[in-house]
Amino acid sequence: MIAVLTGDIVNSRTINSPKAWQDVLKRALNKIASANNWEIFRGDSFQVELNVPQEALKDSIYIKACVKTVKELDVRIAIGIGNKNYTGDKVSESYGDAYIFSGEKLESLKRDRQNLAIKTTDENLNEELNILFRLALTIMDNWTPNSAMLIKTLFENQNLSQKELGDILGISQSSVSERYNRAHISEIEALQRLFIKKINGLTK
Repeated sequence: MIAVLTGDIVNSRTINSPKAWQDVLKRALNKIASANNWEIFRGDSFQVELNVPQEALKDSIYIKACVKTVKELDVRIAIGIGNKNYTGDKVSESYGDAYIFSGEKLESLKRDRQNLAIKTTDENLNEELNILFRLALTIMDNWTPNSAMLIKTLFENQNLSQKELGDILGISQSSVSERYNRAHISEIEALQRLFIKKINGLTK
């Protein structure tokens, strides 16, 4: 069982230079997967295969934080978790439930104007997690570039203290604490832990 993230950049056409966010997106995808496990297509759409489905939410949040460091941009991501039946030369040529679920869910996200959702083989789990995602999006969709940069840096340096994070960002420890609270990072981390438990149950 694998996870597939299919997504696109929200408001990409408002940025004069696509390079401003394409480089950010590429670095994020390289961070979470090997080069042959992700692909950018149609300019502002992407797909990435994850061998550990429990990491799908964490990696989705990381991509979101990276993209939101660019002012006015956001990202829409559909998580599909299921089997993989065929490995193509490129990610977009591979096939299986995980790919189908992710692609289908992205289309519904566009219709619903929502930025994160999941589809698995378990409809009850889908309903439960998608309610939690909608609640979390009331926080995450409103991250400022400063909040997003803190979250990005935290994900990349998970064992550092707030003072050490502040040293990287060039701000005081108290400023890190304020941004931490404004971004509701504790609640987001709790959601990630719950997600891992739920997916562990799905993959048994």
